[in-house]
Amino acid sequence: GKAEREETENRAVVERVIDFLEIQHIRKTPVSRLPYGLKKRVELARALAADPKILLLDEPMAGMNVEEKEDMSRFILDVNDEFGTTIVLIEHDMGVVMDLSDRVVVMDYGKKIGDGPPDEVRNNQAVIDAYLGVAHD
Repeated sequence: GKAEREETENRAVVERVIDFLEIQHIRKTPVSRLPYGLKKRVELARALAADPKILLLDEPMAGMNVEEKEDMSRFILDVNDEFGTTIVLIEHDMGVVMDLSDRVVVMDYGKKIGDGPPDEVRNNQAVIDAYLGVAHD
């Protein structure tokens, strides 16, 4: 009936997410026993399984080593192509932000000081001043 059909559809979505995030090998492992980077990937999987139109990622790279950041970056880049999901990324690692983003908004103590494509924001004097500690005029 309807419940069985919904379960089958939901399982198909979950399998697609598991394959996309390359976490087949940990599907039966309790999350509490996973290394940090894989826990973060499972968190992303949980969010994607809900089939969101917009996904807000609040510092998804925090606490990750370089290899884990590279893996997560690759997945974040591919989420829009694979699922059609728009990503809003809050991240303090400016290298990650500039590599992943089509558009960057820079906030300084709640005030927007930069907005635009990564190259434009990277060369914005207010952004340079705020992140290099130079006093504002």
